[in-house]
Order: sequence, then structure tokens, then C-alpha cells
Amino acid sequence: MEIRQFIAHLAHQRRLSEHTVSAYEGDLQGFARYCETAYDVSSAAEVNRGMVKSWLAELHGEGMAATSIRRKLSALKAYYLFRQMQGQQEHNPTKRIPTPRIGKRLAATIPRADLQRLFQTFPDPTKNEDYFLLQDHLMLSLLYQAGLRRAELIGIRVSDLNREKGALLVRGKGNKERIVPYGPGLAELLDRALFLRSGAKIEIPQLLVTEKGKPLYPKYVYNKVTRYLGGVTREAKKSPHVLRHSFATHLTEAGADLNAVKDLLGHASLAATQLYTHNNLERLREVYRKSHPEGGGETKG
Repeated sequence: MEIRQFIAHLAHQRRLSEHTVSAYEGDLQGFARYCETAYDVSSAAEVNRGMVKSWLAELHGEGMAATSIRRKLSALKAYYLFRQMQGQQEHNPTKRIPTPRIGKRLAATIPRADLQRLFQTFPDPTKNEDYFLLQDHLMLSLLYQAGLRRAELIGIRVSDLNREKGALLVRGKGNKERIVPYGPGLAELLDRALFLRSGAKIEIPQLLVTEKGKPLYPKYVYNKVTRYLGGVTREAKKSPHVLRHSFATHLTEAGADLNAVKDLLGHASLAATQLYTHNNLERLREVYRKSHPEGGGETKG
């Protein structure tokens, strides 16, 4: 299957993030391998609906989550739609193949007490002379205090900081820009990082760098975050995105306006942000169950 033109379209015309483009590419390559192995078919034009359904059935049989199967099918549907628009394909083998339904899942979060312990493990920024230890502190703070996606964190440049207004320019999905304000704690970290950076002779525009002075990459961020969270929480999920979920959940728990949270997160629609209201409902339901005499739990009386 020839996918290079489609991948270039995603990267340059649709301007999707590097992470998203890589996911599309991997999904399509996996389907291509399946067709070659199972049907000895290497041409996208020769693929039929039965092959697609068989591939989906095999993924399901392997125990793959519905969310992952849904993403893979979405990539394949987008690929064949692109081929039709380019005049490279008459029939679309993915047409009328239903997308697997998934139930609503609550966003995983880290408890406030665990996050408090996490940030207390770092020394006072004003006295920290270790640039990369300070940068770890800053990285975790940006993910939690600004609600950034991993790709957004990696893409931050020094020039994106407005230190006078306490605001950060963030480039989100589809290269959409938004302004995220930050508080005095994060401002102190940023000021100290920029001061230490000047002595470290870092010459690239990205705010955060590896120990070799290169831009961060996804696996680097993931490994750092999981290592730090592993030391303070027993929560099963420990990833950069869990800190973003925690940012949004803790805002909504404190009564923040949902539209404001939507803008801070860079969501295209309010529907995506409403996930965090479900988190709050479950928390309130548990409080009610444990505390109210008719809640079903034990109460002191």
C-alpha cells in the first residue's frame, strides 16, 4: 500500500501533530502487513470490505481495546476517502463499516494530595542550581498547572512566554493557538529556568531540552513523568496526559466555568470538556453514598 502521499497530506495540509501523523502511519502500515500476510494483497486498490472486516475481527480477537480499534478504523477510513478525492480509488472498502462503540470512561486523575507530595520533592526554585532538576520541576508544573498536551509541552519556545502578563502561547492540535495564563508559582519556575538556561549555553529556541541540549521528544517526557508519579501515587495510570486530566478535573471540582476550562484545554467543542463533569458526578455520588443516611453506606449516628 502506498501511504506516503496521504501521510504528507496529514502533516502539511491538515497540519496534524507529529504524534498523530505517526499514529496514522503506524495503523496503516499494520493494516498493509495484515493484507499481505493474510491475502497476499499489497495494493490499496485490491482491498475489499471483507478484508477490512476480517482485520477488525482479528484485532478484537487479540483483545485490543475498542478505543484502539476505533482509531485504527478511523485512520483507514480517512486514507480511503483521501484516495477517492485524489481519483486513485473508485470503491471505498471501509464504507458502511460501523465504528466500534465505546462506553464513556472517566478521565484518570492524580489525587491532589499525591500531586502536593510530588511538587514538595523538589527544592526551592530560587535556590536550585541544578538546571535539569529544575527543568523536571518545570515540565511537571506545565503539564499540571497549564494543562498542556505532551506535544504542546515539547513545542514551547522561549519566545512563547509573555512574562509581563503571565501568559503562555500554546500551539495545539491542527496548529491552533491559544493563550494560557499561569500563576506566581509557575512564573517563579520559569524565571529561574531562564536564568539558569543563560549560563547553560542552550542555543535552540525550545524552552525545554534534553541533557544533550536537543529538543525534547515524546518518550523522554513520558519516561520522566511516569518515574516521578511512580514515586508518589498508587494510581494505575501515570502519564503526561493524566496530569492534563488532573488539571481539568481539579478546576471543575473547584467550580470553574466549563467554557473557560474548554478554552484553557484548547478543546474544539464543549462535549469533550464535559467529560470532567462526569468525574465530579462520580466523586459527589461517592460522598453521598458514604455520608447520607439513605445513601447506602455506613454513617455515624
